[in-house]
Amino acid sequence: MKIDEIEFAKYDLSKETLEALSVLGYLKMTPIQEQVIPFLLEGKDVVGKSQTGSGKTAAFGIPICDRVRWDENAPQALILEPTRELAVQVQEELFQIGRKRRIKIPVVFGGMPIDKELLSLKQKSHIVVGTPGRVMDHIRRESLNLSEIRYLIIDEADLMLDMGFFDEVEEIITNVQKASGDIVRALFSATMGEHIERLTKEYMPDAVHVKVDSESEVVSSIEQYAYEVENEDKFDLLMKILQRENPGDCMIFCETREMVNALHQKMRRKHIRCGMLHGGMEQRDRLYAIGDFRQGKFHIFITTDVAARGIDFPEITHVINYDFPTKKENYVHRIGRTARNGKSGVAISFIQESESRARREAENYNRSEIQTLDAEDLRVTSEQRQTFIKRQKEKVVLKEGKGAAFKDTILKLVIGGGKKSKMRASDIVGTICAIDGLTADDIGVIDVRDSLTYVEILNGKGEKVFEVLQKKPIKGKLRKIQKKTI
Repeated sequence: MKIDEIEFAKYDLSKETLEALSVLGYLKMTPIQEQVIPFLLEGKDVVGKSQTGSGKTAAFGIPICDRVRWDENAPQALILEPTRELAVQVQEELFQIGRKRRIKIPVVFGGMPIDKELLSLKQKSHIVVGTPGRVMDHIRRESLNLSEIRYLIIDEADLMLDMGFFDEVEEIITNVQKASGDIVRALFSATMGEHIERLTKEYMPDAVHVKVDSESEVVSSIEQYAYEVENEDKFDLLMKILQRENPGDCMIFCETREMVNALHQKMRRKHIRCGMLHGGMEQRDRLYAIGDFRQGKFHIFITTDVAARGIDFPEITHVINYDFPTKKENYVHRIGRTARNGKSGVAISFIQESESRARREAENYNRSEIQTLDAEDLRVTSEQRQTFIKRQKEKVVLKEGKGAAFKDTILKLVIGGGKKSKMRASDIVGTICAIDGLTADDIGVIDVRDSLTYVEILNGKGEKVFEVLQKKPIKGKLRKIQKKTI
């Protein structure tokens, strides 16, 4: 599709941004994007009430990626996320949106060594994404330059404040306003509680308020069922449901990390491919688990409420509440993992007698009934069982990530040599621009690491650069050049 045929073309966006959106398949705007983008382009503050999965990351990401100045070395936008996983997810999506403009977006969060973040923030950075605690840490260390910040985004604000980050968020807003002066602020939240109202009145009194995707609309496209079952019978019932339903991608929610671990072990002993996620895992393992589920290395994901909202899993067909949630809001967040992008979904809950009150509260909260089914009526045929078992043994076919959409026009090269050999981005640019038919416009993001340098070649010229660099020295030396999947 030509870039002037996509809906975003009606805005004053750069050719590079529109090309990236076209490649990524962002052809039509979601309601939140249609309402938010024009206001942010006009420089107005925005308060948006929107559910997870409504496209709000692109709603603030598109105008920011398009408006930042590439030749400015200091960060021009700061985006706050409540969790590490969300910070990484938002950084990845904004990187794809800004890829053609060569936007550099470091991500900072706790639980990982700060040394690499310090080095990353010393380099050219256009947008910084991070969790409140780690962002404040960098502000106190003066390793995060706030002088050129023009956009401040507070995403998933209700979750952020529920996690106790109110003071940090206030302090960050104050520091950014003091250092940068006139900035554009935007806050997004699924709910608008007392603390958020206080925050917006204090720091965003003239903000435009937008609201889309009510919870009732999200729930209406989900089939909700419940089985009344005792705790000791849950696992056998789960096996029957999985064999009968053979879900495409399924999330199973437990209340505690101990139950997640136990259920994961039980299912692995049954030779069922599955993954798990909870707050007690090492950060690296948590990110790997999310990435593996998205790639399709397994289709059953056992988790606590840490994955009930925010994290984007677009193809969930089934949600199973192995433990019924104690909070009514969490029931809606959990089942809202399915039925995305106009699709339908199935939510199945296991309910013990002691949880009947929590069930009624959840039904009243989302104004919909959970239909009760009799576990004794659940039958699994031999064919259904064999089909499920066969799928568990099938060879894994990995799903492509968003970056794969650029593979026809962008080639990522890995060059031997980095900071330790005093390699600089200018060395790479000079060498490539000396190749016949290549200019700086054909060079994408350059990431100089300790011993390696990553560079993206745009406009379908990557193979030519790859071939020439086999015999062309960089900084006076022939380097090992490899291709890397994007």
